[in-house]
Amino acid sequence: MAILLVGYTPGPANLFSLHCAMRNGVRKAFAMWLGLLAGFTIAAVTAALITHWIGTMMGRYVVILKYIGCAYIFYLAWQIFRSSGTAAGTDKTCTFLSGIIVQLTNAKIILFDLMAYTTFVLPYSTRLTDLLVVAVLLEIAGPGANLVYLLAGSKLHSLFTAHPRFLDRTMALLLAACAVYILLA
Repeated sequence: MAILLVGYTPGPANLFSLHCAMRNGVRKAFAMWLGLLAGFTIAAVTAALITHWIGTMMGRYVVILKYIGCAYIFYLAWQIFRSSGTAAGTDKTCTFLSGIIVQLTNAKIILFDLMAYTTFVLPYSTRLTDLLVVAVLLEIAGPGANLVYLLAGSKLHSLFTAHPRFLDRTMALLLAACAVYILLA
């Protein structure tokens, strides 16, 4: 249950999915979602491998990703804010590569992956296969939630075309708030 709650609450990747779909429609947002999926998978598998090899002692070094991720989220928020009022479909931030970068710098997800492995797997098993099974299950909480937000955003696409400036600025503000929250957490 905790995994689903963390995955489906608003966070940088979920809000970015929502924004891309509202602004650009489902087709372009889906290409970005594939980047989110790839980035999440890379991060989850890498975290599983690191957890398997060196256990919980690596946690203190993961915090560096928090600052890199916050900087990138602020960059996305600025790009969205700057593009507010431009025509729908012209968003340059909604790409496969931006999806990968959002996930690889998403400290919330990486720390959550590590917490899931060290809390739910390591007390019972140190086998890599067990960690990788949990990594696959975490896909439901990460990219699964991102897809739900994307589909919700596609339903709001007509609302965006009616109020692009307001929605762009609101999404930029929400992303910036996520970055601030991550910095303070």
